[in-house]
Amino acid sequence: MVANLAANMLTILSLFCGFASMIFSLEGRFGLACWAIILSVIFDGLDGQVARRNPVSSEFGKQLDSLVDVVSFGIAPSVLVYIFVYREFYFWGTAALFIYLACSVMRLVKYNITPKEQMPGYFSGLPTTAGGGTLASFILVYRGYAISAPRVLFLLLVIALAGLMVSGIRYLNLDGLKEFLRSSIRMVVAIVVFLAAVLIIFYRIAHLFVPEVAVFTLFVLYLFSPLYVRRLKFSP
Repeated sequence: MVANLAANMLTILSLFCGFASMIFSLEGRFGLACWAIILSVIFDGLDGQVARRNPVSSEFGKQLDSLVDVVSFGIAPSVLVYIFVYREFYFWGTAALFIYLACSVMRLVKYNITPKEQMPGYFSGLPTTAGGGTLASFILVYRGYAISAPRVLFLLLVIALAGLMVSGIRYLNLDGLKEFLRSSIRMVVAIVVFLAAVLIIFYRIAHLFVPEVAVFTLFVLYLFSPLYVRRLKFSP
């Protein structure tokens, strides 16, 4: 009972962050809007870990979590990208972001109706948290380094994430990640070295530590994780 209550409170905090992100986006405070989504990702991960401590699952908590995910990782990132990139009506941007939102909803529905024993240690399709976090962290890097890129780049990223969410590609969940980290020491070391190298390169370029790059790199590593997890023949 206590675990469920704590998990639900963390879920509400995730919802608050998603709501705050939309407010920040409307005010043009895009950095705060991005960090609010990333903070929402953290709360979402914590609520799942806390809920697992209760031997009896809560149907209320499950539905609450899904509805909050729609807001924080479906609607909030869509609002952020649209206002940051377009600011006025643009048909293709609107269509792409609606597809992203629709796919995030379908992804959550698929998760809810799939028995958990059928996918131990992994998700079927990219989690909505990873999709929203990738978009938010990409904008952080984009803003921080004044990267010049055509608007079509955002369209391609949004469509790619939408497709991954409704795909059948296996992505490790937190339990699967823990097991993977325990059983694949060499890969963990390689990831740490790669992340350190990326940060050093950006440090040389910008002459300061950039947490934005670290966060974005972690999301990118997760996006491509099925490639090297499968290559290592790791089976959660």
